[in-house]
Parts: sequence; C-alpha cells; structure tokens
Amino acid sequence: MLTSLGRRSGAAASSAYSAAFASRKAVAVPSSSRFASTLVLLRHGQSEWNLANLFTGWHDVNLTDQGRAEAREAGKLLKEEGLEFDATFTSLLKRAISTQNIALEEMDRQWYPVTRTWRLNERHYGALQGLNKTETVQKYGEEQVLEWRRSYAIPPPSVEEASDHYPGNDIRYADIPKDEIPLAESLATTGVRLMPEWEGNIQPLLKDGKTVLITAHGNSLRALVKILDGISEEEILGVNIPTGVPLLYQLDDDLNPVPQEGAASPLSGRYLGNPEEIAARAQAVANQTSA
Repeated sequence: MLTSLGRRSGAAASSAYSAAFASRKAVAVPSSSRFASTLVLLRHGQSEWNLANLFTGWHDVNLTDQGRAEAREAGKLLKEEGLEFDATFTSLLKRAISTQNIALEEMDRQWYPVTRTWRLNERHYGALQGLNKTETVQKYGEEQVLEWRRSYAIPPPSVEEASDHYPGNDIRYADIPKDEIPLAESLATTGVRLMPEWEGNIQPLLKDGKTVLITAHGNSLRALVKILDGISEEEILGVNIPTGVPLLYQLDDDLNPVPQEGAASPLSGRYLGNPEEIAARAQAVANQTSA
C-alpha cells in the first residue's frame, strides 16, 4: 500500500535545509584568483538498476560493464588533472564504493584514506524502490511521478517497515537511531541527512586547504551542489548529475566556489571530460521517467 507519510514532513525539512544555507551564494571571484581547497564530486558509474530503469534509492546493486568503464575513465581524468587527494568519502552502497575503488586503482592511489557513511547514500525512494520508472509513469501519470522524483520537498510514498527496502532491516544500518531511518526522502530531507557529515567531517578538511573526493549518488550530490552554489529550490530541479563524470570545484577560504571557465550553469564546478558525452549522460538521467 502506498502512503505519503515519512519521518519528517517535507515542509519542515525544506525549511530546515533552506534556512541553514539561505545566505549561501556562489561568489563571483575572478578565475585568476587563488583558491584555497579543491573538492571533486563523482557520481557512481551506471548501475544495473540504472540500466533497467528502476527506482534504486538505498537498494544495493552492482555496476554494469559500462559503469565500470565510466569509473575507469573517471580515474584517468583525475590522474590527467594531476589531482592528489588528502581524503576520500563515499556511501555505504557498493555502486559508489566500487566506482571509487576503480577510479583510485586507475590513479594507482588505492592507499588514499576512505570514509564510508550512510549519510552520503542516495535519496531513499520509499515504496517506489524496485519499480520500473516508465511503468510507474503509466500507472500514476507523468505529473505525479515527476513530482515524486524531481520536486524539492515532496517525498515519494513511504516504504513499510516489513519491506526488504526498509533500511532498518539491513545490518549495515543497525547503528542508526530508528527515528533517523528514512521511510522515504525528498531532496530536502536528503540534504538534512547529509549535513552532519558535510559540516562535521568534510568542511573542516576543506577549510584546512585539503583536496577531497566524494563519490556518491545523483541526489545526494544534487543536495550538496545546492549547498555549494546556493542554488534555489526551483533551479535545482533542472540539475542532472551524469554518471561517472568528475565535477571539480575550487573553493576560497570561506568555501565559496571560485567560478571556473567551462562550468555548466548554475554550477560553479567544472566537469572533466568530453562536453558532448557529459551532456548526453546528463540528458539520459533527465529522460529516465519518459513514458
């Protein structure tokens, strides 16, 4: 049975998330200015459920052959850019873990320190997890599914606690307090969930001038770029993060992004790689719920 209730209301989460970063705007710093730290965001390569066009969320699936190839290419691009990371972060989902492992192997840097945390997991898609996106559109209508999938503060229907998709039934989440285990998440609540990791562990490294890699998921990274670039709730709906493409940010002393030549508005970061291929991957993400 599909229900619309979660642990926290969409409006409350949206208010909390937006208020925390209400004054956060990308600062127009000349590209010649010195930057203080570097942050690279990498969405995992194509997964088996990406290929099957299923809502994945916290369900743990492997990379496809294409996804592994995307991860290797990401590693090559990071190496060609001459990047050396002081710290790396990823989620507890193997599509992100594998992507980071493959990329670091391509760089011959498997020894980099790694932090894995559930707070960087993909948005939990609630009762939609495991459903085919196109078939869900046909059943509920494109407008309703688009609202569930792309709206900022409206979560999809909640998963039931008896479901295999309820995180409380997975041993890797045994230490999460029950009131923090999501039944379904919007982009807003995903942002609330990742903020403790961002503020408590990642920001201090960047403020110390470190170079950091985060390998995560489409929506957890969308929530993060909303923070970085001060993107509005309306504008973030049109931002699609392509699979397996490094997104490089250079930050000033206050962690404001230094706009780079070649950045794709509204982002201040710069994707590494072939622009046409990157655009095609981003469009493929946007097309996933086409009927």
